[in-house]
Amino acid sequence: MPVKRRNPHEVRQQMRYHKPTRRLIVSALALFGAACVYRIDVQQGNLLDDEDIEAVQDGMTRSQVRFLLGTPMVEDPFHSERWDYVYYLRRGKTGREEKRWLILFFENDKVAAIRKDVPFGDTA
Repeated sequence: MPVKRRNPHEVRQQMRYHKPTRRLIVSALALFGAACVYRIDVQQGNLLDDEDIEAVQDGMTRSQVRFLLGTPMVEDPFHSERWDYVYYLRRGKTGREEKRWLILFFENDKVAAIRKDVPFGDTA
């Protein structure tokens, strides 16, 4: 049985009609896909309970603080008398941010000062 050959002009005409439809479908899928992107929550640092933070008192030892709050996020070797507990959370869907920073200062391995809810960037 002989194979029917198609006219090249007809093939080009058919492709011309299909290209805009194909572009429209691809554009619609891309737009729909971008709207349905799942954005994860980004959480970093030490999530501390307010009760635990309130339990830290002047005069507590480093080991007592570590038992209560856990390992500090920042333990700077150049400032060994200071521990920083930093917490950052950005909600993926809303983009809302929550930032907390607790700084503990030590003298003779005992808590000498506590700075709570320090704004980011204000570390002095």
